Amino acid sequence: MMSTHADAKAPRIGRIALIGNFLPRQCGLATFTTHCYKAMRGRFPDLAVDVYAMDDHPGRYDYPAEVTATIPQTDLSAYLATARRIEDSGAQAVWVQHEYGIYGGSAGDHLLALLDRVTLPVVATLHTVLEKPSADERRVMEALLRRAGKVIVMAEKGREILTRVHGADPRKIAMIPHGVPDRAFIEPDAMKPRFGWQGRRVIFTFGLLAPNKGIETMIAAMPEIVAAEPRAHYVVLGATHPNLIAHEGEAYRERLIAQADALGVGGHVELIDGFTDEPALLDYLQAADIYATPYTNPAQITSGTLSFAVSMGKPVVSTPYIHATEILDDGHGVLVDFADINGFAREIGGLLADDHSRVQLAKRAYQRGRTMLWPCLAESVMTEIEHVVAVRPRRLGSAKSEPAALTPDFSAVERMSDATGMLQHSIYSIPDRRHGYCIDDNARALILMCRIDPLDEAMRDKWTSIYASFLQYAWNGDRRRFRNFMNFDRTWCENEGSEDSNGRTLWALGVTATEARARKHRDWAAAMFDQTASLAFDLGSPRAQAFAMLGAAAMRRGFPNHPMATRILETFGEQLVGLCERHRRPDWQWFEIVLAYDNARLPEALIEAGRSLGRADFITCGIETLDWIVSRQTSPEGRFRAIGTESFGREYAEPLPFDQQPLEAQATVEACAAAFHATGDRRWLDEAEKAYRWYLGVNDLDLPLATAQDGGCFDGLQPTGLNRNQGAESILALQLANCAISTLSKHGANLADPRNAVIA
Repeated sequence: MMSTHADAKAPRIGRIALIGNFLPRQCGLATFTTHCYKAMRGRFPDLAVDVYAMDDHPGRYDYPAEVTATIPQTDLSAYLATARRIEDSGAQAVWVQHEYGIYGGSAGDHLLALLDRVTLPVVATLHTVLEKPSADERRVMEALLRRAGKVIVMAEKGREILTRVHGADPRKIAMIPHGVPDRAFIEPDAMKPRFGWQGRRVIFTFGLLAPNKGIETMIAAMPEIVAAEPRAHYVVLGATHPNLIAHEGEAYRERLIAQADALGVGGHVELIDGFTDEPALLDYLQAADIYATPYTNPAQITSGTLSFAVSMGKPVVSTPYIHATEILDDGHGVLVDFADINGFAREIGGLLADDHSRVQLAKRAYQRGRTMLWPCLAESVMTEIEHVVAVRPRRLGSAKSEPAALTPDFSAVERMSDATGMLQHSIYSIPDRRHGYCIDDNARALILMCRIDPLDEAMRDKWTSIYASFLQYAWNGDRRRFRNFMNFDRTWCENEGSEDSNGRTLWALGVTATEARARKHRDWAAAMFDQTASLAFDLGSPRAQAFAMLGAAAMRRGFPNHPMATRILETFGEQLVGLCERHRRPDWQWFEIVLAYDNARLPEALIEAGRSLGRADFITCGIETLDWIVSRQTSPEGRFRAIGTESFGREYAEPLPFDQQPLEAQATVEACAAAFHATGDRRWLDEAEKAYRWYLGVNDLDLPLATAQDGGCFDGLQPTGLNRNQGAESILALQLANCAISTLSKHGANLADPRNAVIA
């Protein structure tokens, strides 16, 4: 009987999110999820259960009020939106019903995108556990096993497969039997009149009609069964599976009818077409003498219809699929081999002929069903949810003292570099050569060579030449564009790179022309800038233009009257101010109607242009927009919060918190440094330091991204923790931020003198 929950009236868990199919969608999983909802609410009345229903045909189903929201199966953006909604809901855990076919993406991997963007602990009930998963099925299952705090299987065999096939930790696996309804045990003859089955011996099968149900085997066994018991009547209740209907209409049902007629048992076989609600189904079950599941799939790890039949006290004759072998063991049912026509005829005929044995088997089944009632499932699941919430790692409080700034360190940059240039990506800290190189990273690395201290001068000379050579080789004079992506074998992936990559390259050339330590490198960069800078006027992206402006401002520091640099700053500065005026709203002080990446570069470029040209209007617009973006990059706790990648492209929308990337913190540090140079306002020192401390763990997750021992930097903050890869962009962002903070700390006192500011 049902055990007593430690605190059933007032569970510690006040709200959960439940993801799966839901009625009125017609499938076993929808029925199961609906029962789970009702069982949890019935057993724990104070528990809020937010249902997120998977929707394979948006607009088709009239979902009840219990459904909080639907998730269109193939719409990845809907999964991400649902993750945000769950995060904001106050839920303490997520309970997932997992079946490969109900989620979008390869092997249902859209679900992983959702789970990766919620910070809550996850419990997953697995409705299919495969002995021989495909590569994608394995990838998805093992990712789910890593993400879930607990996985639930409905058969012990599921636990064994997970540990053997997937290497799952047995301690993370719980076996909770499929839930069943509670009804009194009654004799079948009492229910038969309502279906017109008086005087018949009813064999019953229920479920969506499909070839894997093995109905052909039972129909083929009926001639022998009828010969022994002329009153035998085989009833199959269930609509044809929707996927089968879409493919061939009712042809399968018609073939079954034709098979029965051909065998001379058409009057003893009844196929009832329809999706029946639970009370009616239970009535049908109670009217049956025997329940048959001749399923053909040995790997079937759960069958709700089998569980229901056992709970109603039905003698079951079944093929030995996984769920049947466990629930019917120890004399609680009869197993017959797959497609064994004679076996089904023999065992069913024997039970129909022996009333005593049949009734005793029915009573044993009914008693087993008492241990599987829905309230029992609810209690068991709540125990697992409470456990994953209780063991969820707690964040450490913020350190009482502020973390110290790091000394710039070339080690990780060198690790990611070879004689060609700097590689793009890594797996953890190991360079991933499959993705080759890009000019974006080599341009950033070239800027770093101009600014990093301390660094051995021979080392600086070597790597400055390598990164400069990459930029030089990338120039496609025929197209008057820089190429961007290069394969590891030094072949180019394209004839011209993106606008942003071309703008960033001009930026690196301008910085190198004025800041490189060796005259030879400054001369090279100045000549290369002069040769290529006119491409800037073909750039339409505001960010690409801002990158070119930063390069032009750098050029004018070394060459104050440089005509091309001056024209770039004047032209694009006017355009940025115009964009801001065009898109401005009372609550939106920005150049575009959306937020994207490297946002702080836009106001930084205006500020630097204003300083270079003596244009107070540029500086004013730059400061106002920087102030606005900084406010959007501040969490309620006052910490730096990078604009999350999920925010990109959302018109006039408040930013979302994840995923946060190191590039944003670096851009903000350098933009605030520019604002401090321009105004002398020490507030911008504080904002720069706040953004910089994000790398050191003063962030939403209290996790440092910088690996201080080797100069590395993780690729970002996700809702569930760190992206532990260390790509070139992230490492360079940290090291350039180190350089900027180091410069501010050395010269802050002098820079704070208002006499050194362009505007007060």
